[in-house]
Order: sequence, then C-alpha cells, then structure tokens
Amino acid sequence: MNTPPTRQADVVIVGAGLAGLTAADQLSRAGHDVVVIEGRDRVGGRIHTVEVAGVPVDAGATWVAPHHVAVRDLVSRFGCEFVPQFHQGKGVMSFGGKRKIESATSMAPWGMLDITRILNDLQKMVDDLPVSAPWEHPQAAQLDSMSLGEWLTAKHALKDTRKFLTMFSLVQWGAPVSDVSLFNALRYIKNLGGIEFMLTVEGGDQQDRVLGTTHSLVSKLADTLEDRVIVNSPVERITTVGDRVTVETGRHTIEARYVIVTASPTHRSTIKFTPALPQRHYGLSRSWRLGALSKAFVAYDRPFWRNEGLSGEGMSDNETVFLTFDVSPSADGPGILMVFCDARGFDAYDEDERRRRVVKHLVHMFGERARHAVDYTDFSWGNDVFAAGGPNPAVGPKAWTTFGPYLREPVGLVHWAGSETADETSGSMNGAMLSGRRAASEVAARLDAGQ
Repeated sequence: MNTPPTRQADVVIVGAGLAGLTAADQLSRAGHDVVVIEGRDRVGGRIHTVEVAGVPVDAGATWVAPHHVAVRDLVSRFGCEFVPQFHQGKGVMSFGGKRKIESATSMAPWGMLDITRILNDLQKMVDDLPVSAPWEHPQAAQLDSMSLGEWLTAKHALKDTRKFLTMFSLVQWGAPVSDVSLFNALRYIKNLGGIEFMLTVEGGDQQDRVLGTTHSLVSKLADTLEDRVIVNSPVERITTVGDRVTVETGRHTIEARYVIVTASPTHRSTIKFTPALPQRHYGLSRSWRLGALSKAFVAYDRPFWRNEGLSGEGMSDNETVFLTFDVSPSADGPGILMVFCDARGFDAYDEDERRRRVVKHLVHMFGERARHAVDYTDFSWGNDVFAAGGPNPAVGPKAWTTFGPYLREPVGLVHWAGSETADETSGSMNGAMLSGRRAASEVAARLDAGQ
C-alpha cells in the first residue's frame, strides 16, 4: 500500500546540476517528456551559494571564460549579467613563510626560469594530445604510468616550482601532484585551452563571474522545467527490462524509455543497476575519485587592500590557505576575500578553528587589518553530506588508459553526462552544459528513430 505511484516519461535525468538541467531543457524544448530527479534538497550540484556579510557568494563553480559560449548564451537568455573578476593592483606571494609583493623580483631569477621551463615542457606535451579518445595516443600508457609529482621529480623541478604546481593541482583537482596522473593533467590542460589561459584572469579562465551568483542562473533554468524537477529524492535503483527503464527513489518511481545519469563517476556506484553495469564501469567508479577542495569567505567593512595597491590575489604554500581572490561587490564594501583552502589542513577542524587558521594567514598576507573581519563562512566539498568531493576527479596513474573509454559509453538505455565527460572545457560549467547537450542529442536521436 505504500508503494509510490509510477510516473511515465520519455527520459529520466538523474541530477539537477547544470549538465542535467541543460539536457532536460534541450529534450523538453524538442517536445520530449522529461523528469529530473535530484538527491539534494536543491538544484545546482557543484554550483552552490552561501552568504557572508549579507552578500551571496559562490561556494562552488564561479568563473566564466571568454570562450564559454554555452554559459554566456544562457546568461543572455535569462537577462543575467557578468561582473569582471577584480584584478587591479599587485598580488601577494608567500612561500616558506616569506611574504613578497608581486614584482619582477618577487621570486629569484632561477626560480622563475625553472617554473617557465616546467610549464613549457608540460605545454609541449599538451599540444600533441587529442581530447577525444586520448587513450589512443601512442604515448598514452607511458604518460599515464606516472603521477604529475613523479614527472616533476624526473624533471628535477626546483622546490618553488613544485610548490607552484601543487597549488595549481589543488585548485584544479582538489589533490596534490602526487595523486594526479600526468596524463590526466595533460588532457585536462588541453581541454581547457592551455596553461597560460588557465592562469589568466582578464582574457582567461577567471575573467568573469555571474552577477549575484551562478546558482541564480541555474535556478532560472530549473524554473522553466516547473514540476518536472523533483528534489530531495536520491536515486536508489535503475532497472532495465526490455525497452523500458525504471528509476526508483524512496518516494518516486518513474518509468521511461531512456535515462541520463549526470552523477560524477565515483557517485554512480551509489546507484544499484539491474542488470549490473559491465565490470569496467565499476572500475571507473572506483578509480575516478573526486578530489576535495574547500572555500572560505572572509568579509571586512571595505576592501582595504585596494587602497594599498593590492588586487586581493594571493598565492601561498601555507598548509591551509593557498589562493585568494577579491570578490567584493564594490569598492564601498563590504570587502570580501574568497579563500581556497587545502582540505588536508582545513576540513578536519571545527568552524572556529578553521576561521582562526584562515584569518591568521590572511593577516600574514595582507597585514594587521585582515584580523578585523566582520563575518566569515566556508564550505568544505570534501565534507559534503550528500555527494562528497570536488571540483573535479583526481584521476590517478593508469586510470585513464584502463577505464577512460567507459567514461561516457552508453550501457543499454543508460546514457552519461557531467562535466567530466566533456571533450571541451571539461571541469567547468561550460563543460557541464556541453555534456548535457551531447547526452540529450544522443537520446533524442534514439527517440526520433523509434528505438
């Protein structure tokens, strides 16, 4: 008597992040009946808003690059606006506890030469790598046999070079260089447009933010689907019988012709598939683990660092804080620093200790005025209750060449999406949208063919 009623649809989409909502939007506008099932009590996935000093800020995905056309089209569609990432002034660097203002002499000449050498060598390998079916590259097995850290050791990278690449690895994959395959790093860099682009604000990967937050954009997209989006309903089972697939949660049962799963590869394993997925798909779930990245937001009356000629950008090898940006709404205040935190020196502590550690290092970076914060908040993706981890998979050695071919290979009536599956701008909001479009097109073709 307590069995939930069965709902009918053409396509069920698991996950109401940007990939899932994009797929649902495309299929719905093509005349197909869709239902989106989301386990969290909100839409957005790894796009999430928190508030500090009364200002909404992005705890998850934040930036939009100039060539992120899919996101820019969505912003235009809903009449939203962009705000440029604040970038005026000098940055602050701190390695080994020594603080320096960014300048031509902020790092020893041999240090800069070595960083340039290593980045150039990486980029040369990136240029020859295909983004589609990268495992077919003639050197794929060799490049995938070592971690990025092991490669740096083999290249005799200097200590500061290794620290710089560690920061780069933490912000991209939420993991140190020792945990990430060299091959994964190369493919990801190629996918996003190159190292220089990834490190650039104006004209690069961190150029713009959505005015308000990116979650406001996702909410507008979800609103167009009305009651076809169901939240707070984790999918427990997906069963295929003949030409129909049934998706079950504790509260809902939906029968459809196809399903698109947008959960990250590691979280696909939380769903019981009947019949079981091929074994290598489970190997993919085990090896394609997500990293862990945390953000803190510290608010002040005003962005005082601007008066000192500083941009609010900071780079550090501190065990807690490794990167900062100014996300203040205006020069009049409040001043807000967005702080990227290494989960290994952050997630295990309670909020008071996390705040103490963050503020202490901001005082080191930006001076005594940084001690007088008016508000603080943070978000640890590694401690997320529903689907821990982020921002991207920290794919270890040999995982790409072993399991990469199964990342988005359909299994019967089950198709896959999610930013990780994109061949272009993977790991970004734009990549998520492109993956949703690709999966929707795959399913639409089968629906239109009457399969």
